[in-house]
Amino acid sequence: MRTAELARRTQTVTSTVTSVVTEVVQVPKEEIKEPKADAAFVILTRNKDLNDLRETLIQLEDRFNRRYNYPYVFLNNEPFSEEFKAKISSVFGLIPTEHWSYPDYINQTQAAEVRKDMKERKIIYGGHESYRHMCRYESGFFFRHPLMDKYKWYWRVEPGVKFACEIDYDPFLFMEKNNKKYGFTISIKEVVETIPTLWNTTMKFMDEHKDLIPSTNMLDFVTNKDGGYNLCHFWSNFEIGSLDFLRSERYLSYFDYWTVLRWGDAPVHSLGVAMFLNKNEVHWFEDIGYYHGPLWNCPKGKANDKCWCPEEESIEIKNKGWSCTLNFVDLPNPKV
Repeated sequence: MRTAELARRTQTVTSTVTSVVTEVVQVPKEEIKEPKADAAFVILTRNKDLNDLRETLIQLEDRFNRRYNYPYVFLNNEPFSEEFKAKISSVFGLIPTEHWSYPDYINQTQAAEVRKDMKERKIIYGGHESYRHMCRYESGFFFRHPLMDKYKWYWRVEPGVKFACEIDYDPFLFMEKNNKKYGFTISIKEVVETIPTLWNTTMKFMDEHKDLIPSTNMLDFVTNKDGGYNLCHFWSNFEIGSLDFLRSERYLSYFDYWTVLRWGDAPVHSLGVAMFLNKNEVHWFEDIGYYHGPLWNCPKGKANDKCWCPEEESIEIKNKGWSCTLNFVDLPNPKV
């Protein structure tokens, strides 16, 4: 009986969400009549993510984009279904096979053995081939898709995330006007078993490319006092950033230096940011209430009045030992 009741309630909730989505997407835009940035939301998604995605877009439209009307770019490694296209009206891009596969030089037998070993050791996503392709794509290819060519800024969104606060300004223009290159909401420490060779590879890259790394870098954010990697990284499921930065010679040189491993795109992006940018070029969007299970970024004090998220749940309060955000805040501003 309990299982049947749970199923009934789940079906009711799903039906409610669907009807709300249908209603909301038909509401006319109340667009802000001001100059906008050359920017877009970019969403890597699958057909099966449709319901979670629609719920996320309701919140994003309600909290921000119904006034600003920035476009969405949806990317998938498989063709989007007709149902997806009918219920999500925007621009759809198919990811090229060469961007979602192995480079020619990869020994796929050895790769399969590594995945099996990581799965047996219960390393999160260790046995997932598709997850590796996703991480590689997000690290070095999404910004090269032809649909992204006309944009200078991106806001990454994932299906199922929540936006809890009214966003009454344009984060893209904020970044542009204040010479910011990368913005985040949550930063945490990586699971060390997923990146056993990442830091050594990065140190080797830095040793061979000293000319690409400015003296005003942000490496103190990702290193201990002894110079080792402290596992801190920006959680890339939310990021607002400069596409010019990701397309730059220095970032692409770093991406091209490594191969297909279990490394997440978040530490790869973060190490790129730490090497090549300074603190003044990076921004913590503390005022954007954001949830990606199981973590919150939630504004504090007066800023929380326009939110429904509980500020005490914000990771830098609730999980200080796991969060790296206050490490970022404490970094000195660069001397210019």
